[in-house]
Amino acid sequence: MTLATLPAPRTPAAPRASALALGFAACAAVALAAALRAPLATTVLGLIAFGVLHNVLELRYVAGRFAHILTGRLLWTALALVTAIVFCRLLALRGPEIVLCYGVLAAGVWHAVPRRRLLPAGLGLAGAAAVSLTWPAYHFVVLAHLHNVVPLFFLWEWSRRLAGRDRTLFRAAQLGWVLVVPALLLAGVFDPLLADGSAAVVEFAGTPQAIAAPVSPPGVTAGLRFLAVFAFLQAMHYVVWLGFLPRHAPEAAAAFEQRVPWLAGWRPWALGVAAALVLGALFGIDYGQGRTMYQALASYHAYLEFPVLLALLFVTPRAA
Repeated sequence: MTLATLPAPRTPAAPRASALALGFAACAAVALAAALRAPLATTVLGLIAFGVLHNVLELRYVAGRFAHILTGRLLWTALALVTAIVFCRLLALRGPEIVLCYGVLAAGVWHAVPRRRLLPAGLGLAGAAAVSLTWPAYHFVVLAHLHNVVPLFFLWEWSRRLAGRDRTLFRAAQLGWVLVVPALLLAGVFDPLLADGSAAVVEFAGTPQAIAAPVSPPGVTAGLRFLAVFAFLQAMHYVVWLGFLPRHAPEAAAAFEQRVPWLAGWRPWALGVAAALVLGALFGIDYGQGRTMYQALASYHAYLEFPVLLALLFVTPRAA
């Protein structure tokens, strides 16, 4: 069944776009400074402090705002596939995880893409899956960075409530931190300011090279640049899910609470904090095992975005 339209958000008047753009610019400046001077600490400590909570709040937003997409057969199919991915991550089965990843994408394509486009979409998925299975290391590097870029699509959709120049200004600010800053980092513009980071974090979590390995293409000598890009985008990722959307998209939380009333109000925050404390203890005992457990549980929020993103790309929104 093809989805027809995305409903327009019903919310109070949005704040001034200039204030929002300045806020994002300020957060980006702080995140960039941290990513340049301490990319390892920013990545490791950010994950420990905010990783679990942002999982919970992101799932709340996606399940609330896009409840009309994540429902019925699509929801249960995606949940089954992602649960299998969780076990693949725990058992380090990279090939099967890639196959299941494309299974989630295929389910999203089936529900979101118009029937006349299913054949080319299916062929495109098959080709991409073949590339991923041939070069699995590149697949996971792309997946890691893509996840940190995903907020752009949700912020773009959120900005539909803004009008004219406000929408343009807001979207330009998002393109700045999502695309321009990482491009400058990878080009080496900030190399004179780039540092390895804290020796204490190295002793705790591993060397910058080891931490950068999952987010850097194999054989690349500029691994520290990729780590800085990841640290910067991860920090901004947390700004979006822990700060901006909970404050400026309350209708998504309200929709989620109607759907899951036992997780209303303060409970998602409490759940996220409690889970973070438990996982933080595991990180403290063995960082490698803690990261493996986190990545497995994070599969739900990372992969359930895919059907929603496909809907945003292929479904025509109704006017606000």
